[in-house]
Amino acid sequence: MQGYLSGSFFQERGDFMKLDQSSAANESQSSRKLSRKPALLAAAALIATGALGLTLGNSVPFAAAETATQPTIETPYGRAPLSFADLVAKVSPAVVSINVKGDAKVAENDQQIPGMPDLPEDNPLYDFFKQFRKGMPNAPTKPTPSLAQGSGFFISADGLVVTNNHVVEDADDITVTLENGDKFPAKLVGADPRTDVALIKVNAEGKTFPFVEFSGKDPRVGDWVLAVGNPFGLGGTVTAGIISAHNRDIGSGPYDYLQIDAAVNRGNSGGPSFDLDGKVVGMNTAIFSPSGGNVGIAFAVPAALLKEVVTELQSHGSVDRGWLGVVIQNVSDDIADSIGLAEAKGAMITKVTEDGPAAKQDLKAGDVIVEVNGEKIDDSRDLARKIAELHPDTDVKLAIVRYGEKRDVTMKLGTFPNNSKMAALEPEKPSTGEQMKDLGLSLAPAAKFPGAGDEGVVITEVDPASDAADKGLKPGDVILQVAGVNVSDPSDVAAGVKKAIAGAKTEKDTIKVLMQVKTGDQTRFVALSLKKA
Repeated sequence: MQGYLSGSFFQERGDFMKLDQSSAANESQSSRKLSRKPALLAAAALIATGALGLTLGNSVPFAAAETATQPTIETPYGRAPLSFADLVAKVSPAVVSINVKGDAKVAENDQQIPGMPDLPEDNPLYDFFKQFRKGMPNAPTKPTPSLAQGSGFFISADGLVVTNNHVVEDADDITVTLENGDKFPAKLVGADPRTDVALIKVNAEGKTFPFVEFSGKDPRVGDWVLAVGNPFGLGGTVTAGIISAHNRDIGSGPYDYLQIDAAVNRGNSGGPSFDLDGKVVGMNTAIFSPSGGNVGIAFAVPAALLKEVVTELQSHGSVDRGWLGVVIQNVSDDIADSIGLAEAKGAMITKVTEDGPAAKQDLKAGDVIVEVNGEKIDDSRDLARKIAELHPDTDVKLAIVRYGEKRDVTMKLGTFPNNSKMAALEPEKPSTGEQMKDLGLSLAPAAKFPGAGDEGVVITEVDPASDAADKGLKPGDVILQVAGVNVSDPSDVAAGVKKAIAGAKTEKDTIKVLMQVKTGDQTRFVALSLKKA
């Protein structure tokens, strides 16, 4: 989710989009259009005030607020509200709009060209349109002022506000706007990019603010939720929906998200979702949207995780997590077969970070971590979560499997680094090499190809009908290991295959040959199927 668009703070990765809304120009343009349609504006105002039940000027803390008895109706599963108006009146004063000023730098070659779409790099048509940018004058690369908008909510009477990190990241100036229109400057207390949570403090000496609390119970799938926020800079907006699912992986670290179907859009970032008790069950963070607008799939950071992170930010300004210093992947059925694992569980190490904690211990690429402190590991995300829950400098006992042999390793965790920079290796694509028909590959020593490195063998061709092609291998990839043996020549690969065949403990017609493969700067393990002779 790391590509800045059009000089704003709006970010996206594929179809998953951060929800902060940018550009003051858009807001002013919308205002001019609305001013030409007084009837539409009046109708919208009536709808907004009627549906939201706004309580202007309310400065009473949430804990002291009183509302009328909520009218309900009996259902087979308990009583349900006839209207959300009382609940909205109770919680909406604690929800704020956040305006952020900062500098956004337009990346070279990413400038918008009139009449051409501004596509993210992972869009299938990105390369097609990129060719038209060649020869065009570059957009200014100096920092240009930008304005971003998002949402947040008070969690204390003295002005602590929770929002998304991506709303306030790199901000020079933060302004918080209350429901009644009052504006206050705010400063960043702390942020945690890994969970996309930030804590800011409103500067208003002697003033108290209405606030809300986090829910102490997990919502069930099907429970009502109300999303309150600042979509498209419109200010306090309320939408209703249900919890659609738990434990969603949106490709943003090891943590799981709630999925809700309440309508949220750009600008809702950092806004809360409430249960019917008026407690925060999640913070709206991203949407799944092929079109860029709401399609009924939104994601929120769960309240339990929010509470943990906010507590750390309030005390220390950051969150320190344990760190193994390894790159990991899931264990597939093929990989499990190739190394003698009874089931496809655990997290396989694909790379040991140089000078990291694991580099000082007996951990190697190809090892599978199956337990941490006696707790079984399901997959790579499970391992990442368990390690992140531990503090740095904690001693941890790992159970690992190395090509069928189980062993224990005790080590001390490091501190998860705040920033990691990965340099992309782009080796030249060779065109000739020694054929290995059984694997569907042509290979050549990596040392012969500039940029490919000194270790391993380069794949020069892949048979499109082979298992190697099905597993995603392609020309330019570098094979580093075969069956646990480092390779530097195609003959080493052949020797590794023979070793795998000799050590195969299966009666099946095919065996699995485990290979460590490097693509660019990323390494992974792939188990190729090979027929017995």
